[in-house]
Formats: sequence, structure tokens, C-alpha cells
Amino acid sequence: MEFLNIVTPRLNIRHLKLKDLTDFHIYRSNPEVVKYQGFDVFTLEQAKHFIQDNTAKHFGNAGEWVQYGIEYIETSQLIGDCAIKLDQNDTRIAEIGITISHLNQKKGYAKEVLIGILRFLFETKKIHRVFARVDTENTASVNLLKSIGFRLEGHFIENIFFNGKWGSEFQYAMLRREWNSRA
Repeated sequence: MEFLNIVTPRLNIRHLKLKDLTDFHIYRSNPEVVKYQGFDVFTLEQAKHFIQDNTAKHFGNAGEWVQYGIEYIETSQLIGDCAIKLDQNDTRIAEIGITISHLNQKKGYAKEVLIGILRFLFETKKIHRVFARVDTENTASVNLLKSIGFRLEGHFIENIFFNGKWGSEFQYAMLRREWNSRA
């Protein structure tokens, strides 16, 4: 079992802790933050259970999403969370996701986190392929993925039902050799 700890210039990506509960709940209970996510707003009790459930999860278990806290180093405050899931059948493939608090968006944190995660996955863990699915209406996330060098692989039309309606997703991906060539 491996405890993940990725440090970037301003952020620490680490396991969620119960001390994160208040900050975690603030943004995970905001309808604008979860608008493009595959989950509904969290109650305080759901947030607590989610954090407790993730304390038993560790990087490297095939097919299991592991959620990590994004901590702003200067204040030790949780400003978001991100997730990594290794493919069930081939652990050289990873899926990633990220949520940044509405109180901390548009400050470059999402890009910093994604670059930190990609560096860890490609350079440390030698992952072959990383992909992300994003709601087609989430232009901020689409632009973020493109800015890092992800390429569009697919457009899934009304493939997911959440928030009471069918949603469509784009799938973006990057190979380790593409990461290496951009660095």
C-alpha cells in the first residue's frame, strides 16, 4: 500500500483526512461545483463518510478510484480534491479527475495539480496512458486539458445519466511518450 504525497510549488496532494471535512463539504455541497460531476451535492454526513471510506484506499489497487486532498501549503487548507483510478485489467493505464473549490478557482491550481499528477504517473510510476472524461459543457476543464497537451479521443453522446438528465462527455488522453516530448 502506498500513501500518495505529491508536492508542487504551492500545493500538497495527499490523502484526505477528517480535519478536511469542513473545507471538503463547503465545495462538495455547492451545486455550481458539482454541476459537471458524476455525483450530487454532499450532505455533511455523506462528506464525512466519503473521507472515512477513502482513508482505507491506496494508490495501486486496480479498478479503484482513490480520492486525494489538494492542500494549499501556505495555509494547510483543503482547496479541492483529485482522483486516480488504475485500469482494472491493465495498471499501466490511469484515469484522473479533479474538483477545485469555488473559492479557489481561476488561480491556476487545477493546472498545477494535473501537471503534478502527470509527472508522478508518467515519470515515477511509468504509466503508459492517462485519460480523463469531461462533460462536453465544461469548457473550463476542456480548455485545461488541451492546455496541458491532452488530445481528444472520443465524444460520447448522452452516455451518462446524472442530475436528472442525460449528459455527454469528451474523453481526452495523453501517452507517456507525448508527455516526454512536451517536457
